[in-house]
Amino acid sequence: MALDSFHMHLYIVLFGILLLVALISWGKVNAFLAFLVVSIVTGLLLGISFGAITQSVYKGIGDTLGQLAIVIVLGAMLGKIVAESGAAQRIATYMMNIFGEKYIQWALMVTGLIIGIPLFYNVGFVLMVPLIFSVAYKYKLPAVYIGLPMLASLSVTHGFLPPHPAPSALVEQFHASMGKTLVYGMIIAIPAVILAGIVYSKTLKGIVSSPLEGLVAADKPEAELPGIGNSLLTALLPVILLMLSTLLPLISHGSAALQHLLAFAGDPSIILLLAIAFATYTLGIRCGMPMIKIMHIYEAATKDVAVILLIIAGAGALKEVFTDSGVSKEVASYLQVWPVHPLVLGWLMAAIIRVCLGSATVAGLTAAGLILPLMNRLHVDPNLMVLSVGAGSLMFSHVNDGGFWLFKEYFNLSIKDTIRSWSVMETIVSVVGLAGVLLLNLLVV
Repeated sequence: MALDSFHMHLYIVLFGILLLVALISWGKVNAFLAFLVVSIVTGLLLGISFGAITQSVYKGIGDTLGQLAIVIVLGAMLGKIVAESGAAQRIATYMMNIFGEKYIQWALMVTGLIIGIPLFYNVGFVLMVPLIFSVAYKYKLPAVYIGLPMLASLSVTHGFLPPHPAPSALVEQFHASMGKTLVYGMIIAIPAVILAGIVYSKTLKGIVSSPLEGLVAADKPEAELPGIGNSLLTALLPVILLMLSTLLPLISHGSAALQHLLAFAGDPSIILLLAIAFATYTLGIRCGMPMIKIMHIYEAATKDVAVILLIIAGAGALKEVFTDSGVSKEVASYLQVWPVHPLVLGWLMAAIIRVCLGSATVAGLTAAGLILPLMNRLHVDPNLMVLSVGAGSLMFSHVNDGGFWLFKEYFNLSIKDTIRSWSVMETIVSVVGLAGVLLLNLLVV
């Protein structure tokens, strides 16, 4: 491939990404529609024929959603029933009682990690903010100082840990192990939330926050909440089963039939299906909730993630266009000679797209489409690449990100104070995440 031709293709890819940014950020176009438009325009500019371009889009959408649709929908259902049953509230109250006033931030951080695993970020945020405000009021402490450790935990689980949409999609694209990614992600998540949440928040005690009264929801009565053992086990069951599915094949030396059974039982879709069945009984039927109400909760959960699934599908279409046109291999060949570690490269791509676009999910998936061809050539651990791209996708959330405005409005802050607290916290999480990935790379390779 001539150098001029390569540069032309590279400019077309950059044009496609900039067009995506412009349509979503400035044009306010729905992300799924924007991905479809950019996929078609970019594909035609890259030389894919009129007849083949739609086939590339269909294949990209189908291949990307596949197993992923099951994982994301079931994960949403589990998170929804954990929230609606009061299990999340029970976990939060229990953690507060254990840690006490002196270690109140640690209590909120641990609660955020536990609750953040089954709950999607926006759901976890809305659910936990009233707790943050009530704790701040009770102990006469600044709300931002109190709340940042919990929100850092929610953000880290959103960016690093399956079954959240972006990490799950990246696991699928990079052919990584969901169990190993979860284990590595937890190892990196802990120092990230301590530094970004606990340590950094100590510099924010001077930020005055006066949360709007209408945004503070009432808690459920204590008598209506499920028990703490039930709540913890149900919320953490997917994590427990995923970790077991990773460890058991390593220590089991049984027959081939046993190995096949363990592989089947360790599939993320099967694990989440078992978790849903367990939650349906423990948080639903056992607590006196009629089956029809449980199913309504699950139906509402599917509506919550419909838009996320479409965004992921659109990103899959663009990835397939890059692949079918051959430009992914060209870019990979060019980047292979860069004096930059591939894990840093994955992080950097996701970080740049995140700052331009706002959405962590879109940033991670778009970067994955470009970095994927490098995976087969440079022998990079795919589990670490998932986490590297995930960390990059959390970089410096600002005015083009919905999470930025969610934090600003709920805490009733100025844009300056929101950047100083929220945006810097996200940046610390991103940078510490990259450092953790690089450190793990030295230990596991």
